Amino acid sequence: MEYSNLRRQIIFMRKNLFDQGYLDEQFNQLEELQDESSPNFVEEVAALFFKDSSRLLTNIEQAIDKYPQDFYRLDSLVQQLKGSGSSIGALRMKNECSVFKVNCNDRNLEGCRRSLQKMKREHATLKQKLESYFQLLRQVGPRDYAVSSRK
Repeated sequence: MEYSNLRRQIIFMRKNLFDQGYLDEQFNQLEELQDESSPNFVEEVAALFFKDSSRLLTNIEQAIDKYPQDFYRLDSLVQQLKGSGSSIGALRMKNECSVFKVNCNDRNLEGCRRSLQKMKREHATLKQKLESYFQLLRQVGPRDYAVSSRK
């Protein structure tokens, strides 16, 4: 009974991540790459994303403070973050990066600052939600680690 309850929780949590717009199809594609030879593949990719994206968010914040009128530099840093987010299917982060880039094109520093705060919130929320999701997956164990992407 415990096992089937955990499975239901995983399916519900995963569905919510998509329904609420946190993840997109790219996450499904990552899950399809996961198999018995690399049962933690998606979790490992996500961990690398969060490490890299945390560094990029810090770099963006520092660039806004040190070079507030260097919109080319800001745009370049946000493009890296957007690409990193796209690679794991972090839809909300990717979308907010697009907003930041529009603010860069408009040379709108205050818009960039607001967008950075939203990116940081989306980053923290996604990290918390995915950590909870992966924790449930670890409880289920490797035999059913990958949840069908079509459920």
